[in-house]
Amino acid sequence: MNRIIGHEKARRDILDAALAGRLHHAWILSGPRGIGKAGLAREIALVLLAGEEEKGSVAGDHPAAHLFHAGTHPDYAELARLEKDSGDLARNIGVDQIRGLARLIATAPSVSNRRVVLIDAADDMERSAANALLKSLEEPPRDMVFLLISHAPSRLLPTIRSRCRMLRLSPLGQADMASALRLAAPEMDETERDDLIRIGEGAPGRALALSGLGVATMLDALARIAATGDPGNAERIALAKALSPRPARARYEAFLDQVPGFIAARAREKRGDALAGAIAAWEQARDLAAQAVPLSLDPAATVFELCSHVASLTAQAPAAA
Repeated sequence: MNRIIGHEKARRDILDAALAGRLHHAWILSGPRGIGKAGLAREIALVLLAGEEEKGSVAGDHPAAHLFHAGTHPDYAELARLEKDSGDLARNIGVDQIRGLARLIATAPSVSNRRVVLIDAADDMERSAANALLKSLEEPPRDMVFLLISHAPSRLLPTIRSRCRMLRLSPLGQADMASALRLAAPEMDETERDDLIRIGEGAPGRALALSGLGVATMLDALARIAATGDPGNAERIALAKALSPRPARARYEAFLDQVPGFIAARAREKRGDALAGAIAAWEQARDLAAQAVPLSLDPAATVFELCSHVASLTAQAPAAA
């Protein structure tokens, strides 16, 4: 397991608490998607299971590491949305998955000093699953640690938040982003890496998900639309044609992800009425992008409309000097 880049304070907060004998039973690791929260939680879980809190890492030949990486460690469970027969992921983490932890919770550790449960992401739990988990958090078993990943802690039940220690993780700086991308994709050329650092917003996972999708080219097209207004619709039509075919689905979804952020960045440069107009464009683009896939909106029409929101920035007054 490669060591997660960054987030050293969060790592030490948990491991130092374990060393001092005051490890809380439940922790929320919160922050934007793709910054390494789940990877850090797995790294911490393995250290706790191996009893290597002082060292802070676990050698690959450690017995706990063998069990952990094989997915057979008897004192560890990880919950996430299940894959359906169609290949898609379930909408939520279900109550049966939480109930499936009963045996682990009820029995003493088998080979480690602790049992660890990781939920990625706790935001995905359906209400009944969250209520079932709450019972364990209210009456925590001895030597049990829950690590909850959350992209939006406000979506969690207040009663769950109140029983957990919150660790807020921040996006990585450029140097850490470069290190993370080199570690994850050593074969990546420098130009692509620089592009991904620019568009990844401090989230290596997000950047890697966009690798090879031509996002830099999309952003260049959006910049031209914002600069000229695309009076003949040529840029809009070209993007709609390129992103609407089924084989381009991944690029289309990346485009949906990028447009609201592009408009938000341009909005920061504006003042007065221009700022109000840019905020309105951002809100409409954000809502449209969020609805496009769940509502199966027509990709070509969606791309064209999103580009029109970008083009509307041109007609607004320039930023104040």
